[in-house]
Order: sequence, then structure tokens, then C-alpha cells
Amino acid sequence: MKHQFSTARQMIGAIASATVLTLSLISPTFAQDPFRATNRRMIGDKTEAAFRAVFEQGDYVAAERYLQQAEANEPNEPLAYAMKASLAYSQNQDFNSLDSYGKKTVEAANRLMTTDPLRGNLYAAVGRFLQGAAALSREGTVKGAPQALSALRQVYEYLDKAEAVSSTDPELNLLRGYMDLLLAVNLPFSNPEQAIQRLEKFAGPKYLAYRGIAIAYRDLDQYPQALAAVDRAMQFTANNPELFYLKAQIQSEQGRKQNNKLMLQEAVKNFDQAIAKKTQLPASLVKQIERERHRTAEHLGVAKQ
Repeated sequence: MKHQFSTARQMIGAIASATVLTLSLISPTFAQDPFRATNRRMIGDKTEAAFRAVFEQGDYVAAERYLQQAEANEPNEPLAYAMKASLAYSQNQDFNSLDSYGKKTVEAANRLMTTDPLRGNLYAAVGRFLQGAAALSREGTVKGAPQALSALRQVYEYLDKAEAVSSTDPELNLLRGYMDLLLAVNLPFSNPEQAIQRLEKFAGPKYLAYRGIAIAYRDLDQYPQALAAVDRAMQFTANNPELFYLKAQIQSEQGRKQNNKLMLQEAVKNFDQAIAKKTQLPASLVKQIERERHRTAEHLGVAKQ
């Protein structure tokens, strides 16, 4: 549970928001779908802009602004409500909003079912996941577990229905890969390899797939594989401070376990790269990065002696 806060925040954020190139390289005709190269869906402009702000740029301030516009002008796009839930959780630990926007995600997903059963079922799963996460976080393990388990059963029922429509869909495999990964990392006797393979083979956009793979290998203490995955993610989204943070975490763990001074120095540099963009990140995340940077620097001082 050493990364309980950061892993949960990243996972819920990614799952809620669903998770390629920079905007300048994407055809404007299909800019609304950040997941697919073919069979694209029309996702609202403001929702798509918010998605890219968070996951390409790590800019939560811009994302919040776009999502306010999306909520007013794109009421039938469930991804917008899922992202609102994600921001409520990541910025303020607001479990009531996590639950209410989870409900709105389900409602929008139900409206989408008739025209797009794949995304309709997919976001019905996302919404129920968010509601289950809210119950578990708000009520605690004892009281919240029954609701969370009931929601989880429904989540996988919806995911199975979506997979029956298109088992290789990038958006589906991104979401399901992250969900499977979250469970595999936190539950005993679970194997994350299947989730890693799903992300690697089918998920999109690729920068979020590689980010999930990096988190998985980090938590498995397989540091070379984790660093390779985060470097691949950074090839697509080199300006995202959260990727510098993730790389710093990996380097810090590897450096401390191997007493590797050079690795620790690189970790501190990457923590600083993330902190340099703290004005666009949630305050709680900035504090977390600063704490981990301080611990790494302290250990580096010991390594120098």
C-alpha cells in the first residue's frame, strides 16, 4: 500500500476519464475522439479538450474550465461527467461529488446505449465503478464493502456487454485494462500480466496505455520495465508533469533499493520537473510529490556519506 494515494488517484482518474499525438498533428475532422484511429466516435469538443488537458498536458486547471463548458453544452457525453468525478476526487477528495457524478455518468451512458452500445455499456461500467469507489471511501471498508462489491459485479457485466460489441476497441481495453490492473495490484493472488497485455496490445491512446504499464511494473518492483514504459509514454506527452512524477517514483525506489546515487539524483531532477508545473496540478498531488522528493533527497544525502 506504499503508493495507495498516488496509485488510487491515478487509476481512478484514468478509469473515470477513460483513457497519439499532439493536437497539431491530429486531423481536425476527427479531433473529438482521442482513443481511436479508425471507427471514431463523435465526442464533444469541450470534453475532448478537457481529456487532452489532463492526460496530455497534466493541466487540471484548464480541464476544469473545459468541463464546466462541457457540462452545459454536451450533456449526453458520459466522459465529461466521469472526468468531473475524477477531478472532484483528485482535487478535493470530494466523495459526494464522486458519487453524484458517477450517477450522472450512468444516466448519460444509458442515453447513449441506443446509438452506441459499446460506449454506453462502457460508461455505465465506469459510473458504477465510481459509485462503488465513493461508497468504499466514504463509508469505510466494513460499511462500504457490500455496496462496492455489488457495484463491481455490475461493472463487469457492463464491460462484458461492451466487449461483445468490439473486443479490440482501444477505449474499452484502456478502461478494462486499468480496472483489472487496479484489482490485480491491490488484491492477493491476482496476476497483473493479463491487464498489462491488454493495455499493450489493444488500448489507446498509447501514452495512457504505457502509463498504466509503467505503474504496473513499478508496483511489481520491475524497474527497468517500468522505466521503459514511462519513457515510451513521454515520447507522446513529453510535457505532462505527472509523467515526470511517475518516472521519479520509479527511479527513487530503484535507487534506494540499490543504493544507486546516480539514480537518486535523476529522481530528484524529475521530481523537480513535476513541481515546476505545480500551478496546474491539484494541491494534494503537489504535496505528495514534494514529500516524496524530500524523502529521496534525504536518502541521497545518506548515500553520499
